[in-house]
Amino acid sequence: MANDASTVFDLVILGGGSGGYAAALRGAQLGLDVALIEKNKLGGTCLHNGCIPTKALLHAGEVADQAREAEQFGVKASFEGIDIKGVHKYKDDVISGLYKGLQGLVASRKVTYIEGTGHLSSPTSVDVDGRRVEGRHVLLATGSVPKSLPGLEIDGNRIISSDHALTLDRVPESAIILGGGVIGVEFASAWKSFGTDVTVIEGLKHLVPVEDENSSKLLERAFRKRGIKFNLGTFFQSAEYTDSGVKVTLADGKTFEAEVLLVAIGRGPVSAGLGYEEQGVAMDRGYVLVDEYMRTNVPTISAVGDLVPTLQLAHVGFAEGILVAERLAGLKAVPIDYDGVPRVTYCHPEVASVGITEAKAKEIYGADKVVALKYNLAGNGKSKILKTAGEIKLVQVKDGAVVGVHMVGDRMGEQVGEAQLIYNWEALPAEVAQLIHAHPTQNEALGEAHLALAGKPLHSHD
Repeated sequence: MANDASTVFDLVILGGGSGGYAAALRGAQLGLDVALIEKNKLGGTCLHNGCIPTKALLHAGEVADQAREAEQFGVKASFEGIDIKGVHKYKDDVISGLYKGLQGLVASRKVTYIEGTGHLSSPTSVDVDGRRVEGRHVLLATGSVPKSLPGLEIDGNRIISSDHALTLDRVPESAIILGGGVIGVEFASAWKSFGTDVTVIEGLKHLVPVEDENSSKLLERAFRKRGIKFNLGTFFQSAEYTDSGVKVTLADGKTFEAEVLLVAIGRGPVSAGLGYEEQGVAMDRGYVLVDEYMRTNVPTISAVGDLVPTLQLAHVGFAEGILVAERLAGLKAVPIDYDGVPRVTYCHPEVASVGITEAKAKEIYGADKVVALKYNLAGNGKSKILKTAGEIKLVQVKDGAVVGVHMVGDRMGEQVGEAQLIYNWEALPAEVAQLIHAHPTQNEALGEAHLALAGKPLHSHD
């Protein structure tokens, strides 16, 4: 199989999602000759089946809720229902604009873009639909797909994945969502705003179980208030069709029925049948194993994004792709501190965090060395104006730096930027307390929390 271009690229990238295209753009910027291979659409899961479309649905739901609740703000408005075709047009227009912009970026950086299905054919080459693409280095970035459970077939009809949910031609009257993690609670939130009767099934003891337990409890309280039902602490056993929908049975025998079942138990790596293991790449349960510099055990192969067992977040993919490109271009690469990555769940209310949980901090430093403080948004003027409830929780090593910031409330995702700086710069509460935060903003709540932790609370009780 010949390389049609008779060229050996500096970097051949298999997969054009967040990690892959970030590596391509940064690599080309640094003077590398880059080939980027993608079988579907440039932008991958995040742009077409993940971050962007789900947030568009959530915003449409937010607008619906605002119309329903306008009277509490003294505004006369009427809510006439959801035009799902209109919602999809809005969502697709957002995606289309970003997609065109991304295509233009890749072209402007003179990245060689190759459409087709790639297969790793050697430690330095990828075969794409009959063409061999040679490179001095290969980056694997083939992403992920929705997972299911043994015996649970996702058919796209009544038992659906998040991919199907994003293009559903109707608002379901009722839905069971299997999985109370990020994907599950975001769809629960959006569908509830659209008018769906929602029940979330989570086998662990809390919703968003990887978050600090306080954040989970606050979200559960908010979901109860919104009428979103959930069953925690019992695992799924089986699902079957009924005359009108789906019946789900749990391990304890409890049953639930609804029009559709959304399977939202996470995403698994796309690696099967792509030649990775044949070329000696170390794997674990389908994931490609890498070191802190994203290097596999094969010297000429790196891997990034959802394909590796790190946080499945688009911005993590961006950072990992950039790290690989800079390392290959000879720059000093700095390993990623994954605890320092901001995490946001865009349900209503939002859940945002950076750093470690209180439980993790106690495990690392000892319970007597950890201080935790909660600042209630009831003391924040802008939160009162927005009629949102929640808290900001700070976790500090006693007499030391803040090692965790955990926030629940509307628009908390917009506050996580400063929280990221606080954690990553190992800021002391007194140092953050010296900064003047604009009033009235929700960002001010982050400042007030640090004022309180520094021993000089303003709009909060001791």
